[in-house]
Amino acid sequence: MGVVVSQDDIINIVREGQKLGKTYAATNGCFDILHVGHVRYLEKTRSLADYSIVMLNSDKSVKMIKGETRPVNSEQDRAEILAALSCVDYVVLFEEKSPAALLERIKPDIYTKGADYTLETLPERDIVERNNIKVEFIEFVQGKSTTNIINKINS
Repeated sequence: MGVVVSQDDIINIVREGQKLGKTYAATNGCFDILHVGHVRYLEKTRSLADYSIVMLNSDKSVKMIKGETRPVNSEQDRAEILAALSCVDYVVLFEEKSPAALLERIKPDIYTKGADYTLETLPERDIVERNNIKVEFIEFVQGKSTTNIINKINS
């Protein structure tokens, strides 16, 4: 079972762990209504390193990206649900629209993104290249998304 930690704590955890030869894979997202696509994505992220980190968009951040009606679930609830998954070791919240600043501070060994991105289109490309962070692109599970779930509920 994972834990929800502060930004300062995750940076200290990663630095100390890396000194001991441990590896960290990080990803980010809103994870508003958890579904099988999320779980498979997070399991794949965890399989790439000794520990996994989810950089979770805060409620404020989700609203900036998805609009005023989102998130459906609060940041506290989303963080607790993610931390309960065996494939998630650490959850850390960020307030900005992008995880870029937090990614730059954490400097994980691996960064995962959905396969709808490429290295050329990756918004965090400069950060991963500057910090020698390996990027892994993970395929989505077709038809599985929080938006699809919300649309089904509303129809």
